[in-house]
Amino acid sequence: MSERISIVIPTQRRPAGLMTAARSALAQQGVDPARLELVVADNDQSPSAQASIQALAAEAPFPVIYVHEPEPGVANARNAALARAGGDVIAFLDDDEEAPADWLAGLLAVQERFDADVVFGPVRGRAPADVRAHRDYLETFFSRLGPAESGVIEDYYGCGNSLLRRAALSDPTKPFSAVRNHIGGEDDLLFGQMKAEGARFAWAAEAFVWEDPVPARLTLDYTIRRAFAYGQGPSAACAAANPPNRAGLAFWMTQGLVQATVFGLLAGLKWIVRAPSFAATLDRAARGLGKTLWWGPFKIEFYGRSAV
Repeated sequence: MSERISIVIPTQRRPAGLMTAARSALAQQGVDPARLELVVADNDQSPSAQASIQALAAEAPFPVIYVHEPEPGVANARNAALARAGGDVIAFLDDDEEAPADWLAGLLAVQERFDADVVFGPVRGRAPADVRAHRDYLETFFSRLGPAESGVIEDYYGCGNSLLRRAALSDPTKPFSAVRNHIGGEDDLLFGQMKAEGARFAWAAEAFVWEDPVPARLTLDYTIRRAFAYGQGPSAACAAANPPNRAGLAFWMTQGLVQATVFGLLAGLKWIVRAPSFAATLDRAARGLGKTLWWGPFKIEFYGRSAV
């Protein structure tokens, strides 16, 4: 197996996290460096990451490509990276993630073993030592859990810590929909389409990465709003289907209303008695509410904000 491999890192104004992610990508072992390249897509209006990436490239064991995509939006950044990437296989790493040295080899081994079009791996959230309030919940929130063993899976996960076969994409250079630039979920939309087209998904249980959220995200204010936005995903996907999946939309909205009511009341009781599991219960209520309130004025934008 001698396919070219592109490691892709989209970024926007996270210099410290980007350097950690990029250095971990360059330190991969167990894969021939001649097959590798690193592509960094900078989604800042000004090319703020260019100097640091070019300096890193001067000492890199394989090519490092810097791409500047000034048009804001996470889908724009991913598409810009893929347009420049030369790999037959694309491995995605986020700019707040750090990959162990055997990460890429682990993803590739699972892809080959199960002949998978897309492989997903675990994400382990970690918070700084000074974060004490709701620490367990916050680290779990920023984690991705999955099966204990590697194998073929029916469902799909997000793009961070994933590996996909370019030939499985209907559009090999612009597969991510710009409709999701500001609200996220461009990866869910893509993988949902791939699933409908018969793509084969696999889980690499050992190919984990660390996720280090920026301090501003390690708060209930952020995670509950994000949970609400996550909840909107399945309802919005049903509404955006062609033709719209009205039965699916009714199912998710009804389920969400029940979930929001039950867990909302339970969260209130836990808040009164200061139960440690309050945050996790509130999270479930927020996801339910998002399934019900998914349209127009209720949509929350987390991505695609331009620099001032």
